[in-house]
Amino acid sequence: MSCSECGRGICPDCMVFAPVGIRCPDHASVGGGAKPRPARTARQMQMTFARHPAPVTVVLIVANLVVFVAMLATGGSVGNTFQSSLFQNGALVGALVGQGDWWRLFTATFLHASIIHVALNMFVLWVIGTVVEQALGSWRFILIYLVSGLAGSAGALLIPLSHSGGQFTMQYNPFVATVGASGAIFGIMGSLLVLEYLQTGSLAGQAMAMIVVNLVIGFAVPNVSIGGHLGGLIGGILATYALVRTRYRRPNFLGPALVLLVGVLSVALALARTRGRV
Repeated sequence: MSCSECGRGICPDCMVFAPVGIRCPDHASVGGGAKPRPARTARQMQMTFARHPAPVTVVLIVANLVVFVAMLATGGSVGNTFQSSLFQNGALVGALVGQGDWWRLFTATFLHASIIHVALNMFVLWVIGTVVEQALGSWRFILIYLVSGLAGSAGALLIPLSHSGGQFTMQYNPFVATVGASGAIFGIMGSLLVLEYLQTGSLAGQAMAMIVVNLVIGFAVPNVSIGGHLGGLIGGILATYALVRTRYRRPNFLGPALVLLVGVLSVALALARTRGRV
C-alpha cells in the first residue's frame, strides 16, 4: 500500500484510513499539520511485523507453493501444469462436478496453471492478505479466504465470462477446466474494500482502485475466468460485511454462521448449475 498524499510505501502497522485514501503517519491529519517522523529502519519494521504477524497468510502462500511443486512432480511443467495428475483430479470442471466431484470447487483454488500464475497470485496475496488478516484476525481471515474461494468457483460456473483470440464468450462450457487462487484473492480485495469503506465512508479509495485495475487485467489477458474473479469479490464483500457488522453482537457465532452460509449458497448454486437447474 502507498500513501495517497506522498506516494511512499506504508507498512500495515502504520497505514491510516483517510477520507481520500490510505495515508502514512506523516500525512494522517487531513490538514497536513502532522510533524514528520524519522524513517524507520529495516530492523524496526521487522520488529513491527513480529509484533503483528499474519500467520494464516504465510501458511496459505506456503500451501499454494507446495501444491505447485507437487504438480511439477506429478507430470506438470513450469509453464504448463495441465498434464499433472493433481490438475486432472482437482481442477474445476463443470461436467465432473455435476457427476459428483464436488470437492473440485475447493481443490481448484489451490492449483495453478504455471509458475507465473502462482507467483502473481501469491505476491498479491502477501500484499493484501497481511493487511486484512491483521485488521480482522487470523480465524476471520481464513474464513473469508476459504468462502471467497468457493464463491469464486461458483462464479466461474455461473458467469462463464472470458475471452480467447480477441473474442469474449459467455457460453457455459462444462468441459472447460479452471484453476487458481484468484477468486479467493479477489475476495480478500473485497474485504479490504469493506474495511476501507467503514473507516472512511467512501468507496473511491485505494482498495477500489486495486479491484478495478485487476478486473481490467482480467479482461485484457486471455483465458482468464472473469466470472471467478467476480464471484470471489462478491463472496468476500458479503462475508466481511457479515463479520464486521455482527462482531460485537450476540450470539457470538452469528457472524461466522453468516459467512458459512455464503459458502453453502455458493456450493449449492455451483451444483445447481452443473446439474442444469440454473
